[in-house]
Amino acid sequence: MISRLHISFPFVLITILVFVTLWLDRVTRPPEQTRDDDLYRNPDYIVEDFSGIRMDYERGIQRKFAAKKLFHYLNDDVTQMEHINFISTEPEKPLIRLRADHAQVKGKGENVFLTGDVIALRGSDDQKDKITLKTNFLHLIPDEDLVKSDQPVTISRLNTKINAIGLELNNQTGMIQLMTQVRAVNNK
Repeated sequence: MISRLHISFPFVLITILVFVTLWLDRVTRPPEQTRDDDLYRNPDYIVEDFSGIRMDYERGIQRKFAAKKLFHYLNDDVTQMEHINFISTEPEKPLIRLRADHAQVKGKGENVFLTGDVIALRGSDDQKDKITLKTNFLHLIPDEDLVKSDQPVTISRLNTKINAIGLELNNQTGMIQLMTQVRAVNNK
């Protein structure tokens, strides 16, 4: 009997050590992550109440921006912002201001999508020929100085109000192309 206990004791001890090792390995292993996991849908960082300035000293361009919240998603390289204000000043060009409820910036800023209550103002408030653009969607392409929309837009200047669906604006040339259902009213 004692010789059996002598042989089975090391076997029992090794079996217990194997089970403890497997249990410790399982407990200390990080949870498996899949593409559909919530970790990929959560932002990698959030910034609240921020603002910034971008300067081009050679050309005298100054761009200011501010937002209530910023969410950055690493996997998609997308930045989302809430309650955005943007001001651009360039020498010998009118002041440009943008406000929007939401913005989505893709990549390194090649494409910016403004949604919600979007208002673009060209010119300062004291200028009588100030242009106001209102819509619920704008696609900005900063490198090409283009603004596009396929949604209803309203453009106001002095006593003239223009409604259309869709537009393309080239900020370098100042040309605005209205796409469809264009109606203009001049109240003199």
